[in-house]
This record gives sequence, C-alpha cells and structure tokens, in this order.
Amino acid sequence: MNKEVKGNASTVLVTGAMGGIGQALCSMFARQAFSVVVHDIHEETSGSVTSFLHTLKEQGASLVRYCKADLSSMDDIDSMFHGLDKDGVSVDVLVNNASIQKTMPIEDFDAETWSSVLSVNLTAVYRCIHHVVPAMKKRQWGRIINIASAHGLVGSVHKAAYVAAKHGVVGLTKVVALENAKQGITANSICPGWTETPLLEPQINARVEELGVSRDEAIYDLVIEKQPSGTLIDPSRIAGLASYLASDVADNVTGTAIPIDSGWTCQ
Repeated sequence: MNKEVKGNASTVLVTGAMGGIGQALCSMFARQAFSVVVHDIHEETSGSVTSFLHTLKEQGASLVRYCKADLSSMDDIDSMFHGLDKDGVSVDVLVNNASIQKTMPIEDFDAETWSSVLSVNLTAVYRCIHHVVPAMKKRQWGRIINIASAHGLVGSVHKAAYVAAKHGVVGLTKVVALENAKQGITANSICPGWTETPLLEPQINARVEELGVSRDEAIYDLVIEKQPSGTLIDPSRIAGLASYLASDVADNVTGTAIPIDSGWTCQ
C-alpha cells in the first residue's frame, strides 16, 4: 500500500475500466496494492477482460473483482452496488471514468442520442456517487474522482451533449465537495485534453478520410486545433493525478477541476 494513502482506504472502483484511461487508472492503483473493482460493459469471460484482470493481479492488486453493468441503466448501476454491498465490498475511492461521445450539429441531435450521452456521462456519475457516499461518511474518509474533460471547462462545435454533460460533471463535483467538506471526503474533477484513447478513434478516422493523410498526420491536424503541443496525452498522466488525489497528501484538495490538456484551456 502506498504510504501516502490512508490505511483503511484499500478499495478503488473504476468505471469504464477497459478503455485507455481506465486501464491506466486500474494499473496505477494495482501497483499501490489496492483492491481494484473493474467495471465495464463487456462480458467477464471475454479474452481482453480476463487478460487485464490477470495483469492487475501481477501488478500487485490485493484483490481484483469485475463488475459488468450498463451505465445507461439506473437498474444496472443499482444492481452493481447492491452486489458489492452484499459481498461486503466497500468503495473507498470512486473513479467515475466511463464516457461516450457523439458528434453532430445541435439540429441533428435526436432525443435518444442526447439522452444516451447524458445518461452515461452525467447521470451515471451522480448515481455512483449516491451509492458510495453513505459508507464514506461512516468512515469519515473517502475520495471521489470524476474524469471530466477539457470540454467540462470550454466548448467545441458539434459536441453539445458531451460538453453539456462534462460541464455538469464539474458542477456536480463542486456540490459533492461542499456537502462533504467536514466528512473527510474529497471530490475532484480531472479534465483531460486530447488523450490516447479509443474514444477518439472515430474523429481520427474521419480526419484520415477527409484529408487523405496518414493516421499520425490526422492526429496532429485534430489535436493542434486545441492543444498547443500537437500531441496526444499518455493516459498514465491522468492516472498519476488520480493517484495524488486519492492520497492523504491531497486531503485539502476538493471541489477542483484540474486540466491536463497541454495548455488547451489556458488560451
């Protein structure tokens, strides 16, 4: 266990854990000997899941558990937490990482698409927090880390639902931080810029097709519009900040929205 992490804070739940940032988060906590609860929508028996769970054990996780749930379903979320409660698993560090994105002009956003983006990116964040806070209050210690986005701080065209949801996550984080400021519970948002994750693949592929260029050239063309570095961020950098926010060193850091965006939002 990382000596900077409170001794009884040994279980972390990461949602959307099979994505690029999610895997980096789980690996970071595994190396600190946390018990890691891995959430995603894939079947536990799939090769990618079983291989990753094995990797986490090798990296040092005290225990590894997998939870399959569709975060667009309130019932699925509730069932996931009821199952954890039934098995005596109490979440000390919650990382709301799961995210989906659809890009189109506002006039093309149909109600179903809008609702799907908001349900996973914002409503699920509320519901997961709703489930973990009571036990955190009893322990007088807890960490809630919401992976928002640079789009939780600024806007971009064709991303109305995603931007609305991520701004909502930043606001929700502030409220949770205020409500629990005397309970030993912190709540913070991390706001990544363009990061090397599968979520970006549709936009990268669209640039490849539109410009008739290589994948690397398409990435640069996409990223440089916002991010002065012109390069994607390594997911391990997001995990490093989450590790800090989960530690006792950060016990007075709460209600923040911290960008990791290579200067995107300072322009």
